[in-house]
Amino acid sequence: MPAMPLPAPELGEPYLLTPGPLTTAYAVKQAMLRDWGSWDDDFRAMTRALRSRLLALIGDGAETYDCVPIQGSGSYCVEAMLGSFVPRDGKVLVLANGAYGLRAAQTLDYLGRACHLLDKGDYLPPRGDEVAAILTDDPAITHVLAIHCETSSGILNPVEEIAQATRDAGRKLLIDSMSAFGALPLDPVALNCTAFVSSANKCIEGVPGFGFVIARKDEIEASKGNSHSLSLDVHAQWATMEKTGQWRFTPPTHVVAAFLKALDLHEAEGGVPARGARYTRNRDVIVQGMRDLGFETLLADRWLSPIIVTFFCPSDPNFTFPAFYDAMKARGFIIYPGKLTVVDSFRIGVIGQMDEHVMRRVVEAARDALTDMSVGSAAPPAAALEERKKLAA
Repeated sequence: MPAMPLPAPELGEPYLLTPGPLTTAYAVKQAMLRDWGSWDDDFRAMTRALRSRLLALIGDGAETYDCVPIQGSGSYCVEAMLGSFVPRDGKVLVLANGAYGLRAAQTLDYLGRACHLLDKGDYLPPRGDEVAAILTDDPAITHVLAIHCETSSGILNPVEEIAQATRDAGRKLLIDSMSAFGALPLDPVALNCTAFVSSANKCIEGVPGFGFVIARKDEIEASKGNSHSLSLDVHAQWATMEKTGQWRFTPPTHVVAAFLKALDLHEAEGGVPARGARYTRNRDVIVQGMRDLGFETLLADRWLSPIIVTFFCPSDPNFTFPAFYDAMKARGFIIYPGKLTVVDSFRIGVIGQMDEHVMRRVVEAARDALTDMSVGSAAPPAAALEERKKLAA
């Protein structure tokens, strides 16, 4: 039986069908109403709780890792991870199939770290055999960077086979799990992962303001003096927190308070398995409903993540994405434009304080929007379906 519907946004704002920032619980918003002193013992206790509770989410082997929160957006954490753990004479194999892998490669260029970019295009998954072949051919590569869920397309990348290839070649694995951690299992011990990053405003359902690096303690200790940056030095932030319990520079105090409340709600829901199950149900309902309207997904079911789904835009000449966006927003839903370069698309996120009841309303809103736009068919152009065949191949 479906669970009781989650409460609608208390302030009447539209649902954010995006991969973060996302719709948050009212209790999370309320947690930001109090001011905290950044040097006060109460806030230091909050920081300790944040770090320990995030480590608890990775399960067995957590004692060999530590959690280092970093002020800023998720991209700040990716840069902090790369700049802190990749030696200045190191080289990173970046596995890209969308904007975030490409951004990581650009970051390495800024940092002056060598990079081998495997660019799979808009959405094709990097596979373990490809990784193995590249690592065999290029002994200079020291690290592999994988994107857990690439939200440009919504693809869930095969991190297990990537990890296996990396481990077999004796290289170190870094993971950008920005939009997946907290809802999808991530066992860094089993993956032999040096470090991974995520953000407060993703699957834990907090608000923007900080991210976090979870890394092996020995790797953190060994990274002393390696960072290119004062502000993004993981070792320096960790050492200060270990010694004083404080952040080195002004912390986002209200965001931390909101995140701790979000962690309470995450735990009460049933942790990672329950959060992932709700998001998976959200995805299944929206995918089936939109397909019933005639829309087509970019990805086959095998690759669909329970985070965000890419749909092709209809070929009907009456359809335009700006008009569709406005019609959906007028009905209480903010959707995401597509990032594909070859065909037109849009994306619908399924994470945040939403459930299958909301997803059914999204389908109804899409149906009504098509009617208002006089769109007779939601079927995509033939070119879109030809593009999708590449994934099957």
